[in-house]
Amino acid sequence: MKGLLKGLGVTLQSMTKKKVTTSYPDVPIVMPDRFRGIQHFEPDKCIVCNQCARICPTECITLTGKANPDPEKKGKVIDTYDINFEICILCDLCTEVCPTEAIVMTGNFELAAYSRDDLFKDMKWLDENNEHVRLDNNNIGAPAAAKGGAK
Repeated sequence: MKGLLKGLGVTLQSMTKKKVTTSYPDVPIVMPDRFRGIQHFEPDKCIVCNQCARICPTECITLTGKANPDPEKKGKVIDTYDINFEICILCDLCTEVCPTEAIVMTGNFELAAYSRDDLFKDMKWLDENNEHVRLDNNNIGAPAAAKGGAK
């Protein structure tokens, strides 16, 4: 009998406390500033250096380039850029090594799909994924000291 009353006491106490659950689909979740979400890719900035694909621990990034059609310009232009989010661990390494900051992290995290094929995203989809870009990525063109580099 004593155990029953003690259990009911715990139940009554928890009923008066503030609720900790959220109405997720109806009320959006505010993510922290440094949250690593889905990447945003800007093809105009890409110099096809392949550093993002080389550093990726899961090898989920495929990147191809072609010779620049303008013979007066050096380098390559981007042809295809794909990420397989089925195996991507959102580690942020691809964004750290990108010299032109063509690929940046966002606060988006909703990638639920009914088919695994829907988790394979191409350059066009990644370019259009520009909502909730992380605030620390907006300092493009800032001095090296402001980004944490040597003075």
